[in-house]
Amino acid sequence: MPPARLAVAVFTALSSLTLAGCSAEGKEPAAVEAQPSSPQSSGGGGGGGGSAPETTSEKDWKPVADALDRSGTLMDKTVYRVSLPRKDLNVNSHGVDIKPGLALGGYAAFAKYHDGTLLMGDLVVTEDELPKITDALQKAGIEQTAVHKHLLEQSPAVWWTHIHAMGDPADLAGKLKTALAATALPPASPPPSSQPPIDLDTAAIDSALGRKGTADGGIYKFTMPRKDSVTDGTHILAPGLGVTTGANFQPLGDKKAAINGDFVMTADEIQHVIQALRKGGIDIVELHHHTLNEQPRLFYMHFFATGDGATLAKALRPAVDAAHPAPPKS
Repeated sequence: MPPARLAVAVFTALSSLTLAGCSAEGKEPAAVEAQPSSPQSSGGGGGGGGSAPETTSEKDWKPVADALDRSGTLMDKTVYRVSLPRKDLNVNSHGVDIKPGLALGGYAAFAKYHDGTLLMGDLVVTEDELPKITDALQKAGIEQTAVHKHLLEQSPAVWWTHIHAMGDPADLAGKLKTALAATALPPASPPPSSQPPIDLDTAAIDSALGRKGTADGGIYKFTMPRKDSVTDGTHILAPGLGVTTGANFQPLGDKKAAINGDFVMTADEIQHVIQALRKGGIDIVELHHHTLNEQPRLFYMHFFATGDGATLAKALRPAVDAAHPAPPKS
């Protein structure tokens, strides 16, 4: 074959191989995405579908309460939520002695679906406890989906870790209790016979936020679910599992408060919420995920400020509206 014709043939062959290689590479991401690596990530495409949690009763959750040695609250007949407050910790942040209900209230939430029980939660741990509970959770087969802080400067150093697992409810509760033994979480204590007084203008705070708060252990709290449905691709995630915006007010005397909580937002809402918070003089603490593959993709942003309670509530309102919460229940 003449040299010129040989060169053309070689170039044509090489070009065909290159095009074939590009085509194969273009298919690899789809093939990888089709292989779920964990219960949390399975089925989490952009479809937004999923099964609803089953209706349950308090009796259905007795095995969980027995395994954890602490009872919970059934929310909307679907989510059994167990509080795990760190009442043993004396945490100070920016001169404020943080009460458990403001920022130290961990929880574990359980919901039953057709394919098993889902466990989600947020555990409050000290910096010394974090490696120990990480190892204990991993040994128990309970996933960690986030590790972060809810406060800026703090003493002692405290961290929060979100958890996720699917399985038998009593078995999940037992594994969680074993993991919690790696911390100094105190035993459950009975609720107070009456709520302590809230030294805040709660009527003005309610008016500013456009909804009514709840007194809980000396803290005035707001929990605001999103207006859209949230799934992990397989299960519809009820608000009680933690998919909400929270705003907590701790009285500091003379109607003043420390506020702490977090906003749940889609990506296009984040900058609007940040701008609204900063316009009101409210500090940003952290921006992160709580779960791995929810739809729509959600981000959480924690905040902190001190000042007149009603004034802080007015400053929060534009940020709340920017996060598109569901209308308050009448």
